[in-house]
Amino acid sequence: MPPQLIALMIGGVALVILVAGAISALRPNREIEQRLEQFGGTLREIRPAKEQETRQRSSPLGDRLNQALAGRGFAEDLSTQLARADLKMTVGEFLALQVISIFLGGAIGWLLASDSIVFIILMAVVGFFVPRFFIGFKQRARLKAFNNQLGDFLNLMVNGLRAGYSPTQAMEAVASELPPPLSTEVARVVQEMQLGLTMEQALNNMLRRVKSDDLDLIVTAMNVQREVGGNLAEILDTISHTIRERVRIKGEIGVLTAQGRITMYVIVFLPIGITAFLYLINRQYISLLFNSGPCGWAMAMCGILGITSGYFTIRRIVSIEV
Repeated sequence: MPPQLIALMIGGVALVILVAGAISALRPNREIEQRLEQFGGTLREIRPAKEQETRQRSSPLGDRLNQALAGRGFAEDLSTQLARADLKMTVGEFLALQVISIFLGGAIGWLLASDSIVFIILMAVVGFFVPRFFIGFKQRARLKAFNNQLGDFLNLMVNGLRAGYSPTQAMEAVASELPPPLSTEVARVVQEMQLGLTMEQALNNMLRRVKSDDLDLIVTAMNVQREVGGNLAEILDTISHTIRERVRIKGEIGVLTAQGRITMYVIVFLPIGITAFLYLINRQYISLLFNSGPCGWAMAMCGILGITSGYFTIRRIVSIEV
């Protein structure tokens, strides 16, 4: 590997760490404010004016960028995605990180093949999608951990309700007993209710942050019980049994489909890895595929089409809804 490439990769990693550290240092923890942003001035009325001015002066560039993006559809959607991934970043900060990733990908492409503008553009496109892939990975990992904790959450809620706790007190006990991410989300619900929101609004906000079918079932049951009455402990106990069985069945399906999922990853990454390896050790050999006219590009496109169709076909087979 060329020393210039190694130096560039180290510099890129250092730049990303520097940006993340600067963001964390310049901006205090505004977790509750970000999550309750849609409710307007609720928090600004509670916080002293001096503290609000200090918080607004903490990151002028980020605040201006966020103000420019406020009210735009893609910004609101991106803010929801960041909340679901539990990333302590604003939309403006994420877009700045994405721009850095694009330039870093283009620079790596230029070092690997300075004479190929197509490859440079391709690496820049890869850099554009890397932060979004990271968000998707964080969302899936967090959602899986959250769903695995729902059974324990319901058991603690049922025990608290049967012991004479109110739903709010039971949720406070759950937030202190369980580990993240579920305890974090339940604590946010309790904090939102303490700030004046109704339980229905706070639960719907949690459902917006965590896109879980099991959580949707729990929130619907709690909202219906508040409207029509009934024994909430018995309702949650029944839902707990259903969710535990669903988690068990999903685990069994995951074991049975593990080979298919590994095959899917091999189909996608093995051709790409071999191509990149041949390009690094013998550039002239692999360049014949792209310098031999339309035939080489047609073969490359057929290979990409085959990889894509194989990936989605196997993913469709191993994705079983429970």
